Amino acid sequence: MELYEVMKNRFSVRKFKNEKISEEILSEILAAGHIAPTACNFQPQKTLVIDGEEELLKLRSCTSYHFNAPCALLICYDENECWTRPFDGQESGHIDASIVTTHMMLRAFELGVGSTWVMYFEPEKVSEKFNLPKNYIPTALLVMGYPADDAQINPKHKNKRPISETVFRNKF
Repeated sequence: MELYEVMKNRFSVRKFKNEKISEEILSEILAAGHIAPTACNFQPQKTLVIDGEEELLKLRSCTSYHFNAPCALLICYDENECWTRPFDGQESGHIDASIVTTHMMLRAFELGVGSTWVMYFEPEKVSEKFNLPKNYIPTALLVMGYPADDAQINPKHKNKRPISETVFRNKF
């Protein structure tokens, strides 16, 4: 599938089969995150694979938006490894983690794995439950699995504002 087709057709899956993602497919998804660009190529991302029964229970205690997915990737960044913009001190970590998450999300779809990007979780609780180092900042959860046969696209998914409302040239 061409990249643009992947981007146009991917949607948030909220209903999954009760089937583990194969190690081969999971490795491909993680490799897509590994090659993602980061600021100055510092690669501050840290991805925790959550696919064991115990770990999934921990995750479910941190968010109601887990959709009983058989796997989740917790994408964090190490705040000690981020590039920092010298003009205002803005760290690249959230952006770097978002780029990594997007790469994995699109590759997953290309490989037949559905996902939903979840930001509705308690970062402190996630850090505590998964014993994250203090300098690892949880940024996104990518809950994923093979879509259930009756998984449906949210009707709002294709509602896009006109591009003239979101893209500007030389003025706002």
